[in-house]
Amino acid sequence: MTDLDKATQTELEAAAFRALRDHLAERTDVQNIDMMNLAGFCRNCLSRWYGEAAAERGIDMSKDQAREVFYGMPYSDWRDEFQTEANDQQKAAFTKAAAAEK
Repeated sequence: MTDLDKATQTELEAAAFRALRDHLAERTDVQNIDMMNLAGFCRNCLSRWYGEAAAERGIDMSKDQAREVFYGMPYSDWRDEFQTEANDQQKAAFTKAAAAEK
C-alpha cells in the first residue's frame, strides 16, 4: 500500500464514515438491536463515538446533537418513524451477546 500522509488518511476515513452513515440512513429496515447482535455496535454507538471525538477536540456537543448529526434528524423523530419493537428472538440474542461480553 502507498504511504498516506495524515491529512489524506483522515480524509479517507471521514469519507468511509460518511458512506457508512449514508448507507445506514438508507437502510432504516436494519434495526439497531440487529446491528448490536451481529456487530456489537449500532447507530447510537456511532453517534456516541462522534460526540466523544468532538469532546476530545474541545467541541461542546450533547448526546442529542451528536445523534442528530448521525441520524440526520432528531433521534426521537427517527425512532418514531423507523424503529420497531424488538421481538423475543432479538431480545434473546441481545441478552446472549451481552452475557458473552462479560
